[in-house]
Amino acid sequence: MKNQSTSLTKLTLQKFNKNGWGVFSFAFILLSILVAIFAYVLAPDNSQNANQMHLSIHSKSPGFSVMMLTIPSGEVVQNPLSVMFFGKKSANTEIPISNYKMEGEKLQITEYTVDGNDGLQKEYSLSKFPNLSSIKEVPKRYISEKKFYLGTDKYGRDLLSRMLIGIRISLSIGFVAVIISLIIGISLGAIAGYFGGKVDAVIMWLINVTWSIPTLLLVIAITLALGKGFWQVFIAVGLTMWVEVARVVRGQVMGVKQMQYVTAAKALGYNDFRIITKHILPNSMAPVIIISAANFAGAILIESGLSFLGIGAQPPMPSWGGIIKDHYSYIILGKPYLALIPGLAIMSLVTAFMLIGNALRDALDVKD
Repeated sequence: MKNQSTSLTKLTLQKFNKNGWGVFSFAFILLSILVAIFAYVLAPDNSQNANQMHLSIHSKSPGFSVMMLTIPSGEVVQNPLSVMFFGKKSANTEIPISNYKMEGEKLQITEYTVDGNDGLQKEYSLSKFPNLSSIKEVPKRYISEKKFYLGTDKYGRDLLSRMLIGIRISLSIGFVAVIISLIIGISLGAIAGYFGGKVDAVIMWLINVTWSIPTLLLVIAITLALGKGFWQVFIAVGLTMWVEVARVVRGQVMGVKQMQYVTAAKALGYNDFRIITKHILPNSMAPVIIISAANFAGAILIESGLSFLGIGAQPPMPSWGGIIKDHYSYIILGKPYLALIPGLAIMSLVTAFMLIGNALRDALDVKD
């Protein structure tokens, strides 16, 4: 039996590897997960939520660069792992400047302006820069050329950093929502399919009622009941995606429970819980895996829609749907990339999950 199981696994992997789009999607999703984990390491702006604002350089096009003066305001002591996964807690102030000069023991700067004219001029004494013995050390330590590879948003924040950290929201909402939907869907579907009768009728009534409510409307209702926030969205999306899983599991269990090995397990005196978990569900999970990939993509779309409506992830937490919400008007204002970049990111991630779902369907099809 073990050799047969191993051979089936190898056969499935071989069929999956032959699907070019499936392999590409798997690699893309794996890369996205790595980017999400190390987002703050990769992001040019590693402050918490990449929320460093510079209103004087808002809505700049990709590739824009400017001199940046950093005014230290006292560093918060943080564990390196905390910085890596949650961002840097910094009270430092960044000021875009067009030029600077040093006179005596003072630094004179000219702030950057959008129209290219001379901006506001300010002076900073050496006392503003601790641990320096001379004002001449300031340019080397606190002035640098900062490049914005994807430009800046309407608040002057680095769009690339916001996009990198925003991928965490999309992947985590998909993961948590799928886990919640699997726990509820598999449990109810297995109970309904195995016991049948009145139990099946009650659970099917609940499934049909939930199914009849539009998903987005139900998510909005749950979100409003639980309140706006990060975890509330996770729970709301997860509680609306279990219905399809339950229907599929119920159908699979109704077919598998007629098999002879299930009858033999009952004859041996095994309890219902063991029969369901050890004998029925392991032979019913192939369609569930495929549906989970589709649900992952659906959860990403729902979260993006909720953030666009303002009831998803709340500012300043970056979310791809929230970035589109902030900049959709720029499509007709000559800077469409501010909304198109997150839109393309959502489309790419959803497409990858749909393609990997199709590849898994073909690989798990025992008839071929």
